[in-house]
Amino acid sequence: MEIFWFIIIAVVLAVFFILDGYDFGVGIIHLFWAKKEKDKEVIAKSAGLFWDSNEVWLVAAGGMLFMAFPTFYASVFSGFYLPLIIVLWLIIFRAIGLEFRSQFKHQMWKDMWDKSFGISSLLLALFFGIALGNIVRGVNLGGVQNNISTYEGHYFFLPLWNNRFSPLSEHPGVIDWFTIIIGLITVVVLAIHGANWIILKTTSSINKQLKKVVLKLNIMLLLLTIFSLGIWQIINPNSLNNFIDKPYLIIFPIIYFSALIGLFFIKKLKKDIQPFVLSTLLILGGITSSLASMFPVILPSTNTINESLTIYNTAATEYGLLVALNWGIVGFILLFVYMIIQKRLMGGKIDKMDYGH
Repeated sequence: MEIFWFIIIAVVLAVFFILDGYDFGVGIIHLFWAKKEKDKEVIAKSAGLFWDSNEVWLVAAGGMLFMAFPTFYASVFSGFYLPLIIVLWLIIFRAIGLEFRSQFKHQMWKDMWDKSFGISSLLLALFFGIALGNIVRGVNLGGVQNNISTYEGHYFFLPLWNNRFSPLSEHPGVIDWFTIIIGLITVVVLAIHGANWIILKTTSSINKQLKKVVLKLNIMLLLLTIFSLGIWQIINPNSLNNFIDKPYLIIFPIIYFSALIGLFFIKKLKKDIQPFVLSTLLILGGITSSLASMFPVILPSTNTINESLTIYNTAATEYGLLVALNWGIVGFILLFVYMIIQKRLMGGKIDKMDYGH
């Protein structure tokens, strides 16, 4: 049951980053490349019509973590308290930026909420990437000092950064040079995804320009990916062991690099859906590759005193997992019905659809 729930939660998180990821990416594109008011309006609309249903997947993932892996849930939500509060405020400002921009026609009012939407989206992408970097890097479980745990072995607390700004220090912070690299990769990936979503859902005047933007961002992504893989070997020399021991897991990096290579041919792709499918596979491949490299660990310990958190030592009891399954089925039915109805109502180009008035 532990493996089953691990796969289910991984799928739900991947769906969240695919769906809400294009909202973050749209915000980044809106911030840096949308210049005309007509483009700003239609690009904001391409996120505004979908953001609320997309974020349901994040709520679902949190609920499933609470049901299936309560120890991991408690550990992460206390240890990452500071960045979680920051993410909460960023989600709020992104949402009100989308909802408020069209309430008044005054340009200063629109500019203010456009910046709220764009900057919040950029920082959300960065912080979610930093979060992934922390999960991959590991944390000082138990708050070990001088080989003695200062609290229970499955708990930790991280400052936003430490004075060394290093992932190799005894007490790493949330933000260091390694997690920043992973955060930048996430920003670039979601900007690509957002640009492809705008191309798919709108007839914006910058759609042709966005294909050139995607190409440039893809070159940056390739360089960052190669660099991060080298750095990862410094952080965790055993990071590729799972792929050696279980060769079938190599399918996940193949998905990532196939999509990455495919996006270099974006100008030759005839249908608007094709680039979006490739960036979807990019996100899917990246998340699954990260999780596959760690399995069954879900939060590594950076010390030798307390063992890493795994799907086995953080899971609920067998009875709890069965109860979670029953409620999970009900939740999934509601989730899929909501998503299918919303996507069908918003099918095709959204330029002439009404939003925010």
